[in-house]
Amino acid sequence: MLKNKILVTGAAGFIGFNLVKKLLERGDEIVGLDNINDYYDVNLKFGRLAETGISVSHDDSSWGKIIKSEKYPNYKFVRLNLEDKNALEKLFQDEKFDKVCNLAAQAGVRYSLTNPDAYINSNIIGFLNILEYCRHYNVKALSYASSSSVYGLNETQPFSTSHNVDHPVSLYAASKKSNELMAHTYSHLFGLPTTGLRFFTVYGPWGRPDMALFIFTKAILEGKPIDVFNYGEMKRDFTYVDDIVDGVVRVIDNPPIGDAAWDGKTPDPGSSKAPYKIYNIGNSSPVKLLDFIEAIENKLGKKAEKNMMPLQAGDVPSTYANVSDLTADLGYKPSTDVVTGISRFIDWYRSYYNI
Repeated sequence: MLKNKILVTGAAGFIGFNLVKKLLERGDEIVGLDNINDYYDVNLKFGRLAETGISVSHDDSSWGKIIKSEKYPNYKFVRLNLEDKNALEKLFQDEKFDKVCNLAAQAGVRYSLTNPDAYINSNIIGFLNILEYCRHYNVKALSYASSSSVYGLNETQPFSTSHNVDHPVSLYAASKKSNELMAHTYSHLFGLPTTGLRFFTVYGPWGRPDMALFIFTKAILEGKPIDVFNYGEMKRDFTYVDDIVDGVVRVIDNPPIGDAAWDGKTPDPGSSKAPYKIYNIGNSSPVKLLDFIEAIENKLGKKAEKNMMPLQAGDVPSTYANVSDLTADLGYKPSTDVVTGISRFIDWYRSYYNI
């Protein structure tokens, strides 16, 4: 018996693809949405879709058309922009979703320094459209991707959803903070249950080519030097994708109901009297960048040539997630250590690229 009908946006993306597989395998009915933009190699996105039985033409001929999976009878996919109000509204009208998980976004901190418009279009206008159609078409709950980058200049660690996040250092981070504010407004005004997930450096098989693990693995195998920012003193709360997906599924299944004890005189930014919640979703175990690189070197059996460089604009030196809320409320417990996760990624990488 099918459980819920769920719209997953960003379904050709790294987290979205893995989430779709997990939900399909347990029996949910899924409609995936993605615009398959060229922020990174689209062949990887088409490859992920193919893994779930979705055959999409590489030209624009499939744009806006519902494509049925050849592998999962309860999966359909559509190529759309979230900014396309009319097409998105028709999708909501026709499909009558129970729940929505919005993972579609223009990603990347450094890209936002040179391409700010992309973040406003996708992350602000697109997200507003999602909120509007969730409201008007009786969606029971919305979960959505925020980011650990919202912590910005905040130096108190581990990062907590009770901390102030009013000092972002990239437009990407600002757009994600805006999503949280927009979601709260809809939770307050219209009773739409919304849950924001602040992801912390997700990695694993089928990962993004613009992320460190992919970049480092490729360069080391090709004998090319790697850029090591902040002279290797960066720390990241690397979180394996299966652990992330487990947390997202728990959030989808347990929409917030609002906290009756919430006090506007001492307001907790991570919750509300409205059905609104923000969770950190990470590993709670920061890893120094040089140790991360060493684990890659050990798995590959090859040393990296390192260009030691200063901290880049828009980057934060360290991330560390306090996930106690997600653990207490929903039983979230990441279980994959970095060495295991890196090993699985490299096994996938060698297989996928026949190396």
